Amino acid sequence: PPQPVVAAKEPFPVELKAGKTYGWCSCGHSKRQPFCDGTHKKAAPGMSPVRFTPQEDGTAWLCGCKHTQNPPYCDGTHQGEVVQGA
Repeated sequence: PPQPVVAAKEPFPVELKAGKTYGWCSCGHSKRQPFCDGTHKKAAPGMSPVRFTPQEDGTAWLCGCKHTQNPPYCDGTHQGEVVQGA
């Protein structure tokens, strides 16, 4: 299966609106990080964005390394050697 590329070695703080659906880039190739711009169709066939709808307005830390175990949210995975050494 295709593997994501590290888009950033830290999370992206973003303001989200309750009830709005977002598409988080899971492949790492989007030019609109941390959101999907459709680049995966050519750069990472077989991967697709993670669609999510927050329950409340506010700041969220979305994963930039694309290796979180809790997509689309940062879980601290970026602090490990796999990401920092990339």
